Amino acid sequence: MFDLQGFGDQLLLGTLMTLRVGAGGLLVGLVLGLIGASLKLSRSRIAYAIGATYTTIIRGLPELLVVLIIYFGSATLLTRVGSWFGYDGYIELSPLAAGITALGIAFGAYATEVFRGAIQAIPPGQIEAALACGMSRTQTFFRITLPQAWRVAIPGLGNLFQVLLKDTSLISVVGLEEIIRKSQIAISNTREPFTFYFVAALIYLSITVIVMFGQRYAEAWARRGMERRVE
Repeated sequence: MFDLQGFGDQLLLGTLMTLRVGAGGLLVGLVLGLIGASLKLSRSRIAYAIGATYTTIIRGLPELLVVLIIYFGSATLLTRVGSWFGYDGYIELSPLAAGITALGIAFGAYATEVFRGAIQAIPPGQIEAALACGMSRTQTFFRITLPQAWRVAIPGLGNLFQVLLKDTSLISVVGLEEIIRKSQIAISNTREPFTFYFVAALIYLSITVIVMFGQRYAEAWARRGMERRVE
């Protein structure tokens, strides 16, 4: 249907890079989201302040700016730390590591609020019962709180992941060649902007549809047994 003039393999590589960064950002973001939610639900004012500062700052910045700050700022920080140990060379994160870290940090700030709402939706009596049975707070979190929080959080996290996959187009500014960047390279050689941007749109749409089906499966898995209890 479309004459890609030999750039089909390049678009495939760009798609794989997009998925790689998206998956990495998701893992980083989930960890940061859980940590952020735990901080914001903590009784400690210092912990709450740390969590609130993280979400306020990151959600207030454009994702592109976060990518640039992580990529260039981390190089300055790592180089300075290296100089403390006698290393005089220039140290920087690879574009891939910087992209995953930046998008993960942005995802985590929004995931924090999703997890916080999900955890607060759990009846307090269940937590109190677990503690009364002799579970530690850590055991209670992993055995009682987290399994139930997933059921509430999955829809919101799925929507955030779809946004994250589209935000991977921002990583081209640090040198990674994802779908959009590969399309631009093809366009510069073929002078066929509509063809390659349209194909890029189809690729993003295909990924989104697959993620939507995966999200539905995850939601059904998380709700397993709930319908029987209601009946």
